[in-house]
Amino acid sequence: MLALAAAFRQKGLKVATFKCGPDYLDPSYHSDVTGRPCHNLDTWMMGSRTVQEVFARHAAEADIALIEGVMGLFDGASPQSDQGSAAEIAKLLDAPVLMVWDVSGMARTFAALAQGIGSFDTDVRIGGHIANRIGSKHHLDLLRQALPQGLLGALPKRPDLAFPERHLGLVTAQNGGLDPQLVSTWVELAEEYLALDDILALARSAPALVRPVLEPRRPDLALSCRIGVAYDAAFHFYYAENLRLLEEAGAQIVLFSPLHDQTLPLDLDALYLGGGYPELYAESLALNEEMFAAIRAFAASGRPVYGECGGLMYLGASLRTLEGKEVPMLGLLPLRTRMESRLQALGYAEVETQETSLLGPAGTRFRGHQFRYSQLESEPEVQHLYRFRKRRGGEVIREGYARESVLGSYVHAHWASHPEIARHFVKAAYRARMALGLPSQ
Repeated sequence: MLALAAAFRQKGLKVATFKCGPDYLDPSYHSDVTGRPCHNLDTWMMGSRTVQEVFARHAAEADIALIEGVMGLFDGASPQSDQGSAAEIAKLLDAPVLMVWDVSGMARTFAALAQGIGSFDTDVRIGGHIANRIGSKHHLDLLRQALPQGLLGALPKRPDLAFPERHLGLVTAQNGGLDPQLVSTWVELAEEYLALDDILALARSAPALVRPVLEPRRPDLALSCRIGVAYDAAFHFYYAENLRLLEEAGAQIVLFSPLHDQTLPLDLDALYLGGGYPELYAESLALNEEMFAAIRAFAASGRPVYGECGGLMYLGASLRTLEGKEVPMLGLLPLRTRMESRLQALGYAEVETQETSLLGPAGTRFRGHQFRYSQLESEPEVQHLYRFRKRRGGEVIREGYARESVLGSYVHAHWASHPEIARHFVKAAYRARMALGLPSQ
C-alpha cells in the first residue's frame, strides 16, 4: 500500500487513501506518505451511504484513490456473509480489487488461488494480482508462466525492510515507525517490479463516482468555538471524519501536545484527548506539571473535556506500567488503569447514553470500537454515562465515566454513526464559553 501510494505521488499524482475497518495504525502511515488524511470506511460504524459519501468526497479531490483492505478479502463479521469485509466495501463502491498474495514456495498453486478467488463471488471484480514475497526474479518468471494474464507485478521477500511492530501492531508513523528511507526503497522496488501504469489503468476503469445526497448540516456560525485536540506521540488516534464533523458544526480545531507544550493554546472552549500510547510516555507526561495544571484548571472552569482510550487513561488518577510502576495522571476521573501483557478488549460496541451529556441528550446512540491492552485497576464511585453492547456476544456493559464536565471512555467512537454528536459537543463548548462570560469566537 505504501509503495503504491508513494510511487504514484512521486509520479506527480494526488493520492487519496482509505482503510477498511476501524484501524488507526495503518492510516497514520498512509497520511505520512501522501500528505493527506486517510479516511476509514466501515459500514457497521458509518452506514453504507456515509461510506459512499466519504469515499466520493475525498476521492474526487485526488487523481487516484487507494483502499487498503482488512484481513482476507472476504473476512469480516461472519464466516457466512461479506458484512464488514473488504469485499463488501469493493462491491459498495464498485471498485476493482488488486489481490496481494504471499507466494512463498508456490508457482502453479498461485494460478489456482487466483482462479478460485475470481469465481467465489462474481459481484467482486478482481482486477489483477500482485505476488508478494517472491524469492527471486526466476521465481517471478515461474509465476508469470503459471498466470499469464492478470499478474500486475510482485514484491521481493525483504525482511530487512519490514516496519517495526509492538503490542498494538505497527509502531505508529508518529512514533518513528515510518522511516523515509524505508519508503524510498519500497518505491524503488515498486518501480522495478510493479506494472504501475497498468495498476493506474485498473483504477481508472472504475465507474464514475456517485456521491449520495445526504442531509446537509450547515455550521451555526453563532456557535463557533475552538476545540483543543491533543496530538503528539502519546495521543494521535482520531477518525478524520470526527474532526471534519466538528469543523462542519462550527469548531476550529487547535492541535496541542500534552508531552511537549507547557500550557494549553489560548481561548479554547473544549478539549478532545484521543487514543494513543500514553503508557509509553507516562513519566514524561507526569513530569509536564505545567500542562497538568493547565488541563486541571481548564476542567475546573466547567469547560468540556472528552477522552477516549488513551485519553481516558490520561484523565485518570494513575497509570500502572508493565514494569509495575504507578505513574500519576491528571486525576480528573477517580480511575486507576493498569497495562497488561495480553489483549484486554477487541471489537465493536454500540453505545447508548443514560443521561444528558456533552455528546447529546439521554438516549443518544453511536457506534465505536475497542482495542486495548489496559484495564481499570480500581473503579470507585463514579457516574457511568454509557451502556454499551458488544457486537459479538451481546454483553451489556456500564461504562462512560463522567464527573462534572469531564467524560472518558475506552470506546473509540465514530461519530458518522450519529453526526449530531459533533454539533452537541460544539454547543456544549459554546455554552461553557457563555457561562464564563467570554466573548463569542
